[in-house]
Amino acid sequence: MAQREWWRDAVIYQVYIRSFADGDGDGLGDISGLRAGLDHIAGLGADALWINPWYPSPMVDAGYDVSDYRAVEPRFGTLADAELLIGEAHERGLRVLLDIVPNHTSSEHPWFREAVAAAPGTPARDRYLFRRGRGALPPNDWRSVFGGPAWTRVADGEWYLHLFDPGQPDLNWEHPDVRADFAETLRFWFDRGVDGFRIDVANSLVKEPGLPDVGERRYPPQRVEVDGRLVRPPWTAHPHWDRDEVHDVYREWRALADEYDPPRVFVAEAWVDEPDRLSRYLRSDELHTAFNFTYLTTPWLPAAMRDAIEETLAEHAAVGAPPTWVLSNHDVTRHVSRYARRRQVAGRSTTDPDADLALGLRRARAAVLLTMALPGGAYLYQGEELGLPEVEDLPDEVLQDPTWQRSGHTDRGRDGCRVPLPWSGDAPPYGFGPGATTWLPQPADWGPLSVAAQTGDPESTLELYRTALRLRHDTEALGDGSLRFRDDLGPGVLAFDRSPGFTCVVNMGTEPVALPAGPRVLLASTSPAPAGLLPVDAAVWLVE
Repeated sequence: MAQREWWRDAVIYQVYIRSFADGDGDGLGDISGLRAGLDHIAGLGADALWINPWYPSPMVDAGYDVSDYRAVEPRFGTLADAELLIGEAHERGLRVLLDIVPNHTSSEHPWFREAVAAAPGTPARDRYLFRRGRGALPPNDWRSVFGGPAWTRVADGEWYLHLFDPGQPDLNWEHPDVRADFAETLRFWFDRGVDGFRIDVANSLVKEPGLPDVGERRYPPQRVEVDGRLVRPPWTAHPHWDRDEVHDVYREWRALADEYDPPRVFVAEAWVDEPDRLSRYLRSDELHTAFNFTYLTTPWLPAAMRDAIEETLAEHAAVGAPPTWVLSNHDVTRHVSRYARRRQVAGRSTTDPDADLALGLRRARAAVLLTMALPGGAYLYQGEELGLPEVEDLPDEVLQDPTWQRSGHTDRGRDGCRVPLPWSGDAPPYGFGPGATTWLPQPADWGPLSVAAQTGDPESTLELYRTALRLRHDTEALGDGSLRFRDDLGPGVLAFDRSPGFTCVVNMGTEPVALPAGPRVLLASTSPAPAGLLPVDAAVWLVE
């Protein structure tokens, strides 16, 4: 009998290492803090953890500006600490995924230092994308994701491309040195027991020859809500996102990963809104899974949510890949705060300043039952099991996301979802570490949200997550497989059946709804309601 592929239905817990737990008291999370917190992750019921970059870095972009891919940032620990962490995770039945950042390096990477020191047109510059400008203007009209031009000029007059911060120069993936060096990095960590990688901005890497202007093309195309559904404009090719040539890279990586026993795995962070385009990354000789950002960006509307689920399932089935569902991560507003608005916005800002966090938490609790009932795997972002909201009132002077500076202080960036976790106690730093401070300040009212405060409370969000993950493992119908939507429970309801004998019902409407007669309640996102009725913004698991 063939061994089950664990990644097809795994629940993977995302560790934003700077904010998980601090072992040495300097206010910054680290590997020793993570080692101490492994029991929390295992006790939650996760199958694996994904760790944001822990490599040496100037930290221009929280470690996504890597200066050495085969070492550990001293502020986080040592390579020996990393190897201990991998072994201790495996002892607890947790697999370990690392982050790899292939689109760009740090400007402090030895390659880039060599390139800047070299003359224009010399081989050292070929590993990056240096170009002549258009007079005093950059080579083209490309814009940085963080704001401003995507080009910076060096002293000799040439410009280099950086789709993100100037401290993150884009690599030239047409260069053989780049491909060979990343293959060596994959092997370095696979040989130390790492089970796989999450690939940062996997839909970039390759740029269109000639680097033409973007012009009026928008990526991803903006979806428009029509009668509760989200409608996409036609897809158009883009000069630096989702190029077809990028798939050649991932075929090489898949072949390398398959050399190991057991094979190592990849998950793509690919902001590709069109399901048929996303599924291309998941063909049998490419990547294993990809984050489902269509689901993450879908508002709390039953028709839109059903559309997102149905087209995700259809496109993944076409290539034999399982979906992975995600509600939050380190780059987007936490979903408690998104769902707290009348208009939910998935990015780094909101359109309605008046948040009803009680409403957001009710919906977030319902959303985790929906997510855990869907076929495939799921990713949890640290702190969502505590019901943490976005911290939207961080003082301007503490903001560190490069978006804040690059946008001219108009976009506050992603720091609000990266605030260190509360572990215990009634006041900051809530047991985050032995020191008195944290690298970002924690709210004064987070005491009731801490791990210690919620543990053992059957009504808490933490215990809801623990129960949901345990039942997901124990319930035959859940995990990989299929579902059948049902339309017999009224408007505003999202409901589906999974075999054998399981039903998930989510009330996204405006009135309580009657549940099907017969099945018993396995788990509900709210306190018990009047017999047979599911409250608004609530979800329930039913079993026969």
